[in-house]
Amino acid sequence: MQDRDYMELALREAAKAAGYTSPNPLVGCVIVSPKGEIVGTGYHHKAGEAHAEVNALAVAGAAAKGATAYVTLEPCSHYGRTGPCCRALAAAGIKKVVAAMVDPNPKVAGQGFAYLRERGIETEVGLCAEEAAKQNEIFLTWIEKGRPFISLKYAMTLDGKLAAAGGDSKWITGAEARSFAHKLRHLHDAVLVGAGTVLADDPQLTCRLFEGKDPLRIVLDSRLRTPLHAKVLNGEAPTLLVCSPAAAAAKGSAYLRLPQVELLPLEERDGRLPLPKLLEILGQRCCTSLLVEGGSEVLGSFFDAGLVDRCWAFIAPKLCGGSEALSPLGGRGARLMKEARLLYDAETKKLGPDLLVTGRIIQGKAGEEACSQG
Repeated sequence: MQDRDYMELALREAAKAAGYTSPNPLVGCVIVSPKGEIVGTGYHHKAGEAHAEVNALAVAGAAAKGATAYVTLEPCSHYGRTGPCCRALAAAGIKKVVAAMVDPNPKVAGQGFAYLRERGIETEVGLCAEEAAKQNEIFLTWIEKGRPFISLKYAMTLDGKLAAAGGDSKWITGAEARSFAHKLRHLHDAVLVGAGTVLADDPQLTCRLFEGKDPLRIVLDSRLRTPLHAKVLNGEAPTLLVCSPAAAAAKGSAYLRLPQVELLPLEERDGRLPLPKLLEILGQRCCTSLLVEGGSEVLGSFFDAGLVDRCWAFIAPKLCGGSEALSPLGGRGARLMKEARLLYDAETKKLGPDLLVTGRIIQGKAGEEACSQG
C-alpha cells in the first residue's frame, strides 16, 4: 500500500461517524508500522469521546512505537473534554505524522504540528487535502464563517414543480429518495421550514425513515401561526419557533408549556425575520449545519441572501405542468442568467426511479465569472 491508500482508509474511518461528531470534525486515523503493516485504526465517534488518534493508538498498543500515523486532520493541541492528541502521539513513540490538512480551529491552527516537530517527530500535510476538506465542509464553514453550513433540500418533478397546481405534494419522489432525505436530516444539526409548510403539510421533521439522530426543528413563524397540535411540536425532538417579539408576547406562553419547545423572538427587517441574525445565534449555540427544506419562499429567501453552501435536489421522472404550480426557489431570483448560481463538484445518484443531484454553490463574484464562462 502507498501513502494515499493509508490516508484514504483514514477518510473511510472518519466517515463512519457522519452526523454524530458535531460540533467536532470528522477525523480518522491509521497507524502503520515501519514495515508497512497497519497496526491500528480509529475514528472520532462522538463529541466528548476519545479522538481518532487515541482510538487508533489503543488498537496499536506497543506497535505504535516508531510507526507513522496517517490522520485526516491536524492532531489537536488543546485541552477540552479530552486531552491533546499531539501529546498522545508523542507519548506513544510515533515517529512521523501525515495529516491531510491543517485544523483551522484557532485553538489548533498549526500548534499540533509545532508540538510534534519540537519533539523530533516528522510531519507532512496536504495528502488528500481536497477530499478531507470536502468531508469536513460543515466543520470548516462553521469555524471560518461563524454560522452553520447551509444546505437547501427539495424534491421536484422533471418539469421543476414543488407541488401540483392544487398544492398537493405527497409524494413527489419514491420511498428510496424519501429515506435518503431523512438521512440528510440525521447529517445536519437542524432542519428548517416556514410556517406555510407546517400549515400545509404538518411535517414531523424527524428521521423516521432512517436510523439516526433527530435534528433540532426550526420553524420560521413570525406571527406564531403554528397550531399547538402540529406534529413539529410533538416533543419527539427539540423545536425552535422563530417569531416576532410581538407574537411571542401575545401567544408565546401557550407554546412554552409544550415539551422541548423554545421561542426565539427576533425583530423583523423589511417585514421578514432576519436570517443572518438567526444564523449568528445558531452558530454561537454550536449548531454547525442547517438543512433548509422549504417552502418555496423560504428556500428562495436563503438563495436571494446568498446563504447557500450546498444544494440537494431530488428529481422525480414525472411531469406536473401548471403555470401556477410552485417551483422550488421563490423570492426574487436571478434577473439575468449570468447571476445564476453554479453548482460545482456536482454529483448524481440514482435512488429508485428518482435522481439526486447535489453540489456546492459558488457565491459572489466567483459564481458570476464561472457562469459567464459556462
